[in-house]
Amino acid sequence: MNQFWPLIEHGWRPAVEVLILAVGIYSAFLFVRGTRGAPVVTGFLALLLTLTIVTRVLDLKVLNVLLNQFFGVLAIAVVVIFQPELRRILAELGNLPLFNTAREQREYVEEIIQTVDRLAPSKIGALIALEQNQHLAEAVEGGIIVECELTPDMMETIFFPNNAIHDGGVIVRDGRILKAACIFPLTQRQDLPKSVGTRHRAAIGLSEETDAVCVVVSEESGAISYAHRGAFVKGVTIEDLRAYLTSVIVRKAESRHWWQRARIFLTRIQTAGPRIDI
Repeated sequence: MNQFWPLIEHGWRPAVEVLILAVGIYSAFLFVRGTRGAPVVTGFLALLLTLTIVTRVLDLKVLNVLLNQFFGVLAIAVVVIFQPELRRILAELGNLPLFNTAREQREYVEEIIQTVDRLAPSKIGALIALEQNQHLAEAVEGGIIVECELTPDMMETIFFPNNAIHDGGVIVRDGRILKAACIFPLTQRQDLPKSVGTRHRAAIGLSEETDAVCVVVSEESGAISYAHRGAFVKGVTIEDLRAYLTSVIVRKAESRHWWQRARIFLTRIQTAGPRIDI
């Protein structure tokens, strides 16, 4: 054991450095992917790598000095190219989920409640899937990428009967609308009454296959229902829905460990590119 201790004592710093670099490079990759500047960065890195190899192989000293000088300007170039994305990242840092995830989730729940409270009296049918730990991409079909902030106005616009994408479900994650017009899997249960329509069966089906909470507004009656973990509760009040969503979403946010909150922040970095609003 004593012979390995010096290796451990002197080797932990390089290991930490490698870990920090790996996290930094991975975060940078998520940040760049899908942004408008991604082709620019790809072409720039390819050119830089080619020039570096050529200068090393052919021992071009002047070009090598110029390349070394150029790295000092690289930081300014990154700021110029990714100025909109960096502003969005800094804004996210101001609301860092490591400290206030529970507050954000309460606001998230209230946005859902306000949306349902608008749609139900007007009998505008809606199917909303609130994504939890499991990503819903593999469980749903089709859909249109929206990637915008969750607001009652946007949700009302999506589900308005004359809208081309009002049919199907909407996927929401942590206060953002990800996709609309999605096709959810229908439940195969035979014990449901005939009054349970396709929208409700889709909510139950998705809740059976994933951990998502599905909220439904009936187009015929305006009744509010929700499904979670295969259980279906029909005809609830706004206060009942608020209490249930708070118990599932907000309580879970309060109990998250720091590494789970860090994962949420990295996810936000991944989606910090340009949005497609409708």
